[in-house]
Amino acid sequence: MSEGGAGDLRVRVATSLKAVPAAAWNACAHPQMQDAMAAGFDRENPFVCHEFLRALEESGCVGGRSGWSPAYLLVEDGEDRLLAAAPSFLKSHSQGEYVFDHSWAEAYQRAGGRYYPKIHVAAPFTPATGPRLLVAPGPRAEEARAGLIAGLEALRDQTEASSVHVTFAGEPDVAALREAGYLERHDLQFHWFNEGFGRYDDFLATLASRKRKALKRERREALAAGISIEVLSGSDLTEAVWDDFHAFYEDTGSRKWGRPYLNRAFFSCVGAAMGERIVLVMARRAGRYIAGAINFRGANTLYGRNWGCIEDHPFLHFEVCYHQAIDYAIAQGLARVEAGAQGEHKLARGYRPVVTRSLHHLAEPGLQRAVAHFLTRERAQIAEAQAALAAESPFRKSGDPDG
Repeated sequence: MSEGGAGDLRVRVATSLKAVPAAAWNACAHPQMQDAMAAGFDRENPFVCHEFLRALEESGCVGGRSGWSPAYLLVEDGEDRLLAAAPSFLKSHSQGEYVFDHSWAEAYQRAGGRYYPKIHVAAPFTPATGPRLLVAPGPRAEEARAGLIAGLEALRDQTEASSVHVTFAGEPDVAALREAGYLERHDLQFHWFNEGFGRYDDFLATLASRKRKALKRERREALAAGISIEVLSGSDLTEAVWDDFHAFYEDTGSRKWGRPYLNRAFFSCVGAAMGERIVLVMARRAGRYIAGAINFRGANTLYGRNWGCIEDHPFLHFEVCYHQAIDYAIAQGLARVEAGAQGEHKLARGYRPVVTRSLHHLAEPGLQRAVAHFLTRERAQIAEAQAALAAESPFRKSGDPDG
């Protein structure tokens, strides 16, 4: 990419994080904002940190023939200080994104256009909201953010990409990209919120009586076959543990969507780089692990990611993925649990429907207009679905006699 920017700022592309010091990248990814926690902003989002992205590179999950070619945007000042960065990739397909644009690609290609390559700004394979335009705090923060947005447009033009997609974005990125002409897309996830609970029973007390009883029974039955639960982190994450977990992940992933995105090497790399931020919930029966779920911990949020099993037991998935995450968040004083993409079954376990947002800019004006019309209708449908789901929540209603 040609260098350019405002004043002494310049924007360039790095094709590997090996060329970017971890401390400089993380100063942008994890801004130490005094009001961040009060605003619900997780200032230590694990999926945009240097360690997580580097683990994806080192393991070959991105780069090579994966269809995710790193093209990290960097904004630097005249003294080569990194002011902002973006985890951006040149994509040759739409897999591993959890925001589906296959119909857009097919329509454009039927009309004679070429949809790929496209530019995708994201935490790969990770449907978790977080910062995407990573900007270090300071007097030039907004200038640097504008530099990233201009850099995305320049990268699109240079690579002849059809479009730019910024998925699972949080504020202030959403506002800045909307102002720059990006189209806003909504979807739903299910998140659990900690209302100052001291223990799991305090959370249960907020549910209707019938729902409380159902969840207590569910948790008992999940472990009825002599199953025990272990929560592992840091030095507990041995290679033998990763062997077992990866076997679960491969078996379940291959049955659900064909080819799992994360390879065995990734778990070793990420465990070595950031094991203290990993919360691995493992189920054991008859002396061996039979199921597990991997979570990553931010400053105030537990992010549920991947699950797998080699034995099927009633309700075990719910126990390992959702109830144990709530237990952990309460014990650690975390504000919320984000349980990943999709899954209306989470609603009955006390998770609430939350809107997630992505931003899209398509270079061809006709395609941009068509997608804009589609997204207007889709946003209305998402709002209706969120309201309907919220009405079905298991929480006690005002005046409930079992309160």
